[in-house]
Amino acid sequence: MNPDLHAPSALPEPKSAPTAASTKPKRRWPVWVVAIFILAGGSYFLSQLSNGQTTGAGPTTQGGGKGGRKGGRGGGGPIPVAAEKVKKGNMGVYINALGTVTPVYTVSITSRVGGQLMEVHYREGQIVQKGDLLATIDARPYQAAYEQAMGQLQRDQALLANARIDLERYRSAYEQHAIPQQTMATQESLINQDEGIVKLDQGNVDAAKVNVDYARITAPITGRVGLRPVDPGNIVAANGTIPLLTITQLQPITVVFTMAEDYIHDVATQLRAGHTLRVDALDRDNSTHLAQGTLLTLDNMIDTTTGTVKVKANFANSDFRLFPNEFVNAKLLVKTLSGVNIIPIAAIQRNNDISFVYVINESNSTVKSRNVTIAATDGAAAAVTGVTNGETLVTDGFDKLQDGVKIAIRAPRSTRPGADSSGGGVGGGDQ
Repeated sequence: MNPDLHAPSALPEPKSAPTAASTKPKRRWPVWVVAIFILAGGSYFLSQLSNGQTTGAGPTTQGGGKGGRKGGRGGGGPIPVAAEKVKKGNMGVYINALGTVTPVYTVSITSRVGGQLMEVHYREGQIVQKGDLLATIDARPYQAAYEQAMGQLQRDQALLANARIDLERYRSAYEQHAIPQQTMATQESLINQDEGIVKLDQGNVDAAKVNVDYARITAPITGRVGLRPVDPGNIVAANGTIPLLTITQLQPITVVFTMAEDYIHDVATQLRAGHTLRVDALDRDNSTHLAQGTLLTLDNMIDTTTGTVKVKANFANSDFRLFPNEFVNAKLLVKTLSGVNIIPIAAIQRNNDISFVYVINESNSTVKSRNVTIAATDGAAAAVTGVTNGETLVTDGFDKLQDGVKIAIRAPRSTRPGADSSGGGVGGGDQ
């Protein structure tokens, strides 16, 4: 057979078939990619449409656009908010600081003499009065020393009296020229010596009497007794390091707190003028009023590390609400602003350094933002300028508010069903 007849069969024709087959899958993958992008875009569009219907983003402009309210709450209904009216009144300007309750007097009592503690005449926590007997030390050694001193004094007093009698005799004899002058001068010196001895004896008697008195320990001030550190029967040392008891004065009592140096001029000026500055003491949570007092004095120098000065206030503490070393919140009333516009703190919004409120237009139930200046704050209220008495301000529901948005005043959350909502029913009820 002629090999040329079979030449075409020797050509690599099978290689062309796999090449054609391998190009077909490469032409299909762009179709799948396009399909995936279409499905992802459709899902994103549906999710955005669903979010727009549920959240009710509200209009972006005052008039709204065509279909601009279709995605809003209730098909474009007013936004429910809480509101309160601006009130005119007086508000105090306070300095708030953390203070410590400090007793006017705290006395740690130790025995002035050593000996056995015989009796304790107080109860722990008892209110004692100045001069009350608190404890007694065994006074028998000191009583014996007192009697010895008294005996020595009486003996030397008798010797002095006898020397004076002898001096009178010597003077009579000297006038009769019976004795020399030297004898009379010696007797006069003896009398001076006896007088010195009597004075020394009197000092010993007084010292012994003081020790006897020290054996009876009395209260130097009026106050509350603390816990008893030493029980009867123990031997106590004179002027020992462990006190027998501690007395703390509770009425009156003081509160010490710090004040920024910026307020020193205002406070010191009023103190020099004789004005009484009110100070209120509240608990650590600022929720309970404990006592009301007056400013007593300022410290004599500023702490350079903190830029503050210590201030002391005096409290009568008639109901014992203030306890020594207790931490309290002190509020010093510096001055009172009269006839100012007072609004709730909740109505104030802030944007960077600007404070503003939303004022409700009661004629068309819309809101408009307005800048305000805060003059003072006190708890949940603030004195501001920029609003007028009687205007209604939004206090809750700011998330969807913009200028020109319609609103509906709802009752506050704390208001019971059936009660009037704050703000007076402008724009309808709750949605």
